[in-house]
Amino acid sequence: MSLLNKRHFTSEKYAFKYLESIIWPEGPVCPKCGSCTKPYDLGKTRVGLKKCRDCKKQFTVKVGTVFESSHIPLHKWMQAVYLICSSKKGISAHQLHRTLEITYKTAWFMCHRIRVAMEEGTLPPIGGEGQIVQADETYFGKKANPPTVKTSGQPFIKSGKAAAKLAVITLVSGGKSRTFHVDRADAAIVRQILKDNVKPETELHTDESRLYTKVGKEFAKHETVKHTAGEYYRDGVHTNKCENYFSIFKRGMRGVYQHCSEKHLQRYLSEFDFRYNNRESDDALRTEKALAGIVGKRIMYRDSSMV
Repeated sequence: MSLLNKRHFTSEKYAFKYLESIIWPEGPVCPKCGSCTKPYDLGKTRVGLKKCRDCKKQFTVKVGTVFESSHIPLHKWMQAVYLICSSKKGISAHQLHRTLEITYKTAWFMCHRIRVAMEEGTLPPIGGEGQIVQADETYFGKKANPPTVKTSGQPFIKSGKAAAKLAVITLVSGGKSRTFHVDRADAAIVRQILKDNVKPETELHTDESRLYTKVGKEFAKHETVKHTAGEYYRDGVHTNKCENYFSIFKRGMRGVYQHCSEKHLQRYLSEFDFRYNNRESDDALRTEKALAGIVGKRIMYRDSSMV
């Protein structure tokens, strides 16, 4: 039997029960007043509907989550989350639109809502004494409006990948990634990211890029490998985990998503970070973890305009 034949993927009643078991593991909580008193069950009126005994407000498990106000059946939401979480390099909105038999516009917004659920928010610095953090940057695609300069009165696009391409910086520690889209990868921006996200007693591993030369001195140890000389591993020093992350990310962006507006890139990075950081979990557990992140993350279509 197909995994997508499970009851919470085909039945609205069981989809609500499944989501409630994840969001309310100890029983329903009123999103209006926070009451944990067992609510009235109005399921005969509308699937999943409840009424708080204290504030008398009606609610479902979708209230206060990325699913709130969605007219898409919840069991289709469960299918969408599972498909995104189980696809190593993602699944396009066009594919979801065909598979779930919904409009492309709806599928596109569903994907962005799910990416928001995957975001981990503010995280403490990684690394520490005796621990290693790898850092690396990459460039791909093209900026919509690359910077220009004028010469003899004629504008031209500044040369160099840092000027015309999208810049991404990733940090990997203990098999977990933390990735950032930046307007440009220069020494000041790289330093700020490292200072905010890596503990100073950490051993930093990078390539020979001058972006890390100065900031590397602010950490317990800074080791480099010289890629330009064909050196990719030396006595445990490498950036191979960063390269592995980038290879998955680029294959997904080029082969699956193909077109990504620069203003939405950080959400795509959150999606790839989520799957990379939970790659050892099976698809069902990865899906449950994504669903656990839907609370308190309302996103309106006007805030994620396709324009």
